[in-house]
Amino acid sequence: MGREVFRDKVVWITGGGSGIGAALAREFGSRGAKVAVSGRRRPRLEAIVQELEAAGVDAFAVCCDVTRVTDIEASVEAVVERFGGLDVAVANAGFSVGGRFEDLSASEWRRQFETNVIGAAMTLRYALPHLRKTRGRAVIMGSVTGTLGLPSNAPYCASKFAVRGMAQALGAELAGSGVSCTLLQPGFVESDIARVDNKNQLREDWKDWRPAQLMWPADRAACKMVEAVAARKREAVITGHGKIATFLAYHSPGLTQRVLARAGGKVRQKHAGVVGEGQG
Repeated sequence: MGREVFRDKVVWITGGGSGIGAALAREFGSRGAKVAVSGRRRPRLEAIVQELEAAGVDAFAVCCDVTRVTDIEASVEAVVERFGGLDVAVANAGFSVGGRFEDLSASEWRRQFETNVIGAAMTLRYALPHLRKTRGRAVIMGSVTGTLGLPSNAPYCASKFAVRGMAQALGAELAGSGVSCTLLQPGFVESDIARVDNKNQLREDWKDWRPAQLMWPADRAACKMVEAVAARKREAVITGHGKIATFLAYHSPGLTQRVLARAGGKVRQKHAGVVGEGQG
């Protein structure tokens, strides 16, 4: 896909201070886009903006907690005021709640859905009026776990299943409008997600135990993601192991279930202070 697609386009990325969000900011910036990043941790946002500006990218940071609709509204308006419009909105902010099903509380389930599902929905809901003006692109960060459920990760998987349904419904609603909707479904990608606890707080002392041999560098994943957005794809599974996993989940659900059940005892939990599985 030509690298000129996003030249001088305005891109807003939630959860843009680290991991996949920061890698997307760098990739869009390298393609000539004007980039706005938002998130809860201002120092990280400012560090990304400084890095982008040093590379010649017109960049902007705005604090935003996607569980607060007023934050989302204010962020959209700030981006439009700063850059004069909006061409791409990436609903990337999210985290993973982990733990055995019977150990998880209602508040943990609500916290998961407030960020990963409602936060994504409201991000695009308030971005869409501006995307309609530019015939732009709405992007939702899903996960391979939106196709198969991992043991000890029921809330996270459920949120990503919901996000996949949201993307399909939104894409159908936008048909013929000139605005596209792309669902990105990564497998294991370098990020902080395995070091964030069930209260969505970063735990610097936690180690990412996910299989290193399967982990994709964030910049490699971001390149594939941006190409999918440029092509206005409906869905894009990122990483080779992710493609295999989703294929098996669709075409061999029984086998997939047996493999996951067998692996269940090896999946470490994030609940109660132990790092858990998850990617998004």
